[in-house]
Amino acid sequence: MEPISAALLVALATGTAGEAGRHLWLTLSGLVRRSRGRDAEEGGPPALAAAEDELDALVSAPHDEERARRLSEALGHRARSEPAFGAGLAQWHQQAQALRTGDGETRNDISGGTQNGPVLQGRDFSGIHFGTPDGPPPAR
Repeated sequence: MEPISAALLVALATGTAGEAGRHLWLTLSGLVRRSRGRDAEEGGPPALAAAEDELDALVSAPHDEERARRLSEALGHRARSEPAFGAGLAQWHQQAQALRTGDGETRNDISGGTQNGPVLQGRDFSGIHFGTPDGPPPAR
């Protein structure tokens, strides 16, 4: 499994990934904390404690990319040491990769003649509108 991107973890922790991101964050938190009670009584594996500690650290400073990177590393270590956790994390990561968080590449090509309206190039736009509620934008 490839490492979980720090940018994805920051987007989920800060809430900038919307409702789907909030759901994914809650699912990841539950996955990390799932076996805490049982393992804590037995001393718990170090990978369990590390992943949970790093998750808590990111919760306390959700914009901190270094904390997100450390959480990614702790999740990877735990996934390698606990096969059941690894399977659950791989399934979670597959769902999370469908979420658009701003990390990745954008390619925009415009061809085929004259465009009769505004053209925006970018990725993950929201809340954009053209014109006024009463009609189209003014001519220039």
